[in-house]
Amino acid sequence: MSNLQVVQELYRIFREKDYDAFLNLCTSDLEWIQNQGFPQGKTYRGATAVVEKVFKANDDRWKKFSFQIEQYLEAGNSIVVIGAYVGHHRQSQKSLCAAAAHVYDLVDGKICRFRMFADTKTIWDSIAE
Repeated sequence: MSNLQVVQELYRIFREKDYDAFLNLCTSDLEWIQNQGFPQGKTYRGATAVVEKVFKANDDRWKKFSFQIEQYLEAGNSIVVIGAYVGHHRQSQKSLCAAAAHVYDLVDGKICRFRMFADTKTIWDSIAE
């Protein structure tokens, strides 16, 4: 699988919540970096931590949370994905649409690092009651 195909598979995994497949798609020392100012944003280490503290936590906070992809950009061992977070916050009942970019670094066909850059104000506005 090419690096682009690996990242495309990752988004299938997100949509289908196929967390076992996610564990197999990442290196054991995965670094998952959410940009500063993002709700619960910080750096997570290891795929299991990402599943528990990011993916499942998002499911608890949001209805129909997803990332709508606009464009993939290939950059050697990195793939950049441009798009937007969308969803509906369970507590505030507000909708979300926040522009974001994801940068994935790969080694030997596995994701070793994720960096997220998002419009955090839009996200916080959708959380505020």
